[in-house]
Amino acid sequence: MTVKLNKKAFDNAKHLIRDGKIVKDVRDDWSEHAPSTEDENEFLEKKGQAEYSKWYLGVDDDHPADQKGHYKFPFGDFKKIHRCAVISAESRATQNDYDDIRDALGKLLERIDED
Repeated sequence: MTVKLNKKAFDNAKHLIRDGKIVKDVRDDWSEHAPSTEDENEFLEKKGQAEYSKWYLGVDDDHPADQKGHYKFPFGDFKKIHRCAVISAESRATQNDYDDIRDALGKLLERIDED
């Protein structure tokens, strides 16, 4: 599996932080705050694949770009970036040796905590 940093999503996340679109929650909140499958499907239907992809810091080349499985490491709820999502994703990226994604998430967390 080849998972790489999604630079458009990284830019989107930085933009959200800069605009104050942040939920400063704690790590364990992500299981409650994460979008449901229904929310994901609705967003995809309304906004399309290009907008959907901006909410996932990783892309998996083992899956076609038009499938949800292509996108990994969500960081928000399609409205705001969630601190809990960033922390959770950083932990998973570290466990799987996705260093570029882990580093990007670390930078996002620093920016969130500075704000």
